[in-house]
Amino acid sequence: SIASADMDLNQLEAFLTAQTKKQGGITSDQAAVIAKFWKNHRTQIHESLINQSRWDNVLKNMNWRVDLKAQLRHVDQINTPVAIVEMELGKNGQ
Repeated sequence: SIASADMDLNQLEAFLTAQTKKQGGITSDQAAVIAKFWKNHRTQIHESLINQSRWDNVLKNMNWRVDLKAQLRHVDQINTPVAIVEMELGKNGQ
């Protein structure tokens, strides 16, 4: 919960206080250890979560256009817009 919300120190303190008051929650000593760990490793944990949730591929280029059909067998399909999208993907960092 702490890492997914990327809690700042005020949010962390409120969260840990609530956890110590909850039935079957953590002790105040455990809360102090968690708070110290989060303060020392917040940046690394946040970066790790971002890297784990990022796609392996990145968008390198994108082209798009909208075409209108001017001649078809059925009159009701004339002037129907059609979007054409081309995306080029590449590996992250390459």
